[in-house]
Amino acid sequence: MTDPRADELARYGRWLKRGVGEAFSAAIGSAAGGLLWSDGDPTALGDALAACNAAPAGGDGMRRLKTGTGVAYVSPAPLPDGAGPGWLIAVPRDDAAPFGIELDAVAETMADVAATLADRNSLGAEMDVLAAELAERYEELHLFYDIDRHLAKQDLGAEVLQDLLKSCAEQLNADVACFVRPAENLTVSATNLSKPIHNLDLVLVEMRGDLFRFVSSSRATVVLNGMDDSRRPYIFTDMPYKVLACPVFQGLEMPAMLTLLNHQDKPDFTNSDRRLGEVMAHQISNVMHMGEMFAEMRRFTEQMAAALIEAVEAKDPYTRGHSERVHLLSMRLGEALRLRAEEMENLHWGSLLHDVGKIGIPDAVLCKPGRLTNDEYTFIKVHPERSYEILRHVDRLKGALAGARHHQEKFDGTGYPHGLRGSDIPLLARIIAVADTYDSITSSRAYRAGSTHEAAVREMRRVGSSQLDPELLERFLRLCDEDPAMLLKMGIRRECDDR
Repeated sequence: MTDPRADELARYGRWLKRGVGEAFSAAIGSAAGGLLWSDGDPTALGDALAACNAAPAGGDGMRRLKTGTGVAYVSPAPLPDGAGPGWLIAVPRDDAAPFGIELDAVAETMADVAATLADRNSLGAEMDVLAAELAERYEELHLFYDIDRHLAKQDLGAEVLQDLLKSCAEQLNADVACFVRPAENLTVSATNLSKPIHNLDLVLVEMRGDLFRFVSSSRATVVLNGMDDSRRPYIFTDMPYKVLACPVFQGLEMPAMLTLLNHQDKPDFTNSDRRLGEVMAHQISNVMHMGEMFAEMRRFTEQMAAALIEAVEAKDPYTRGHSERVHLLSMRLGEALRLRAEEMENLHWGSLLHDVGKIGIPDAVLCKPGRLTNDEYTFIKVHPERSYEILRHVDRLKGALAGARHHQEKFDGTGYPHGLRGSDIPLLARIIAVADTYDSITSSRAYRAGSTHEAAVREMRRVGSSQLDPELLERFLRLCDEDPAMLLKMGIRRECDDR
């Protein structure tokens, strides 16, 4: 596997080499000893590094040192990733003394490379702090998302409530145990019938009426055993059942009620039944609290995700919404491919956070309306690796790293950061690449308006064999044909709309 630090040093080394010219050998060395990158005579460069490390500490600028094989021009420079101090080295290729103008160019190049390394380390330190903060938030975010997904599949709150009602009916030997929450028109019941109740649906509806209002007003448990109870004409009218109704509190509010029903030929509800019913009502209150907590977690998940995306996209207003759209398209394609649940979870985070590395790109580059220079484009090409550097700190996001890191690879191997080719590109990255390409073409930028769906299809087919996985591309285009509502929801223009 390619060492990202070695690749980064090589980039700075090539910059140093271009600046000092062919008249010099160039190297980057460590103050601890050893050439980390070199281009030229290894003996002369090694002697120069030894002279650097043996010489007394000097200033920050370029200086001339005598070595065992000649002379060298050196400048101190910080190494990436906190690897300590190092040296930029330039050794003339022959004994001829370089002209003054050549030395000026060498000094200027060394100053620029050293300053950029220092800026890079400062940015790296800031990124490490940000990554640590994100790690804490992502751990919380992942936990909330996992709970939300579990609830969505298994409806855990209703399942627990149903189990509590069943247990209540069995333990208290009640024909019916019912939970009502009138404000939401919610009724959940469990039966343990000693004999049928033919109008059970009507009975359950009646509980949400005067019976609930009476319990809510009294804020106390109500027991109706005999048919001659003076309250019968006003609450639970014409219902020949024994009733135990307990309020369910949430703080000072009483939004719900637990009711037990028995046929008249069964024993009366006792004080012991009353106490047990109130205990069960308290447990149901806990379940309600749990449900509200889960709802709050879901809201937090959405808000946290929105905040993270906002942090990425606030730098460039023309990319606002890009992460959500790529996420939506990626997930729809993942569903069409019938990915496993674990793969879908990794795709969820990888697609949503694939551009988080753009936090480290200078605004002047990210928001530039015109054509980028080669160096500016190099800054852009760094962002997938930056995304990896941030997200790798979160253990639970390990499975999503490949999608975020490699979404700019091309199917023919000409992409970045590692030039992967074909099926060597992780599947999730290939999926994100299709969605990312489509949204990039159909979205407006500072320098152009977004294209129509049909124009995007033509362009993606044109570059499909070189940039995108052709099988995934065809499946994505079929998905767009099968679900035009998806495009309408995303506000994608159609050519027929422009006529």
